Amino acid sequence: MTINFKDYIASVPDFPEPGIVFRDISPLMADGDAYRAATNEIAAYAQDKGVEMIIGPEARGFIVGCPVAYQMGVGFAPARKKGKLPRETVSASYDLEYGQATLYMHKDAVKPGQKVLVCDDLLATGGTIAATIELVEQLGGIVVGTAFLVELKDLHGREKIKDYDIFTLMEYEGA
Repeated sequence: MTINFKDYIASVPDFPEPGIVFRDISPLMADGDAYRAATNEIAAYAQDKGVEMIIGPEARGFIVGCPVAYQMGVGFAPARKKGKLPRETVSASYDLEYGQATLYMHKDAVKPGQKVLVCDDLLATGGTIAATIELVEQLGGIVVGTAFLVELKDLHGREKIKDYDIFTLMEYEGA
C-alpha cells in the first residue's frame, strides 16, 4: 500500500498571519501507519547514505529525527535554543524575517568524521537547517544529507543548502 502523505497534512489558511498557509504535520503524526511510513522512507534514505548520527533542530526536528534514529539504531542530538543545553556548546546564528536566532549543540554531540543526517519537519527558507549544518561542521561531522517531511518550494530554502543532498517526502508550491 502506497501512502499519499499529503492526505495527512492539514493546510490552515491565514495562520499565523493573513496570506500564509500553514502546513500542519499533526494529522500525519496522529496516524500510526502514516507516521511509520514517513519514518521508514527517511530511514531508508539515511541507510543508503551510511548515516551514523541524526541531528534535529528544535523542536519539530526532534519529532522527525528521533524515530529515524531509533529505527536505525544510531544516536540523535538536538540543536537547541539558548539556555536549553547544560554543558559546553557551540553555536550558529541565522537570519529571521525580523532579526536573528541562534542554535546551540553540545560540543561532544558529533564526533569528527561522523556521517550525519540533519532532519526537520519543514524546509522553508533554509536558515534553521543551514545553521544546524554549520554546527555539525564546527564539530567535524560530515553532513551526508538532509531530510524533511515537507518542502515549501516558493521560499527557496533549497538554494541556501544547495551543496547538500536534500530528501523531501512532499513539496508544496504557492498557497
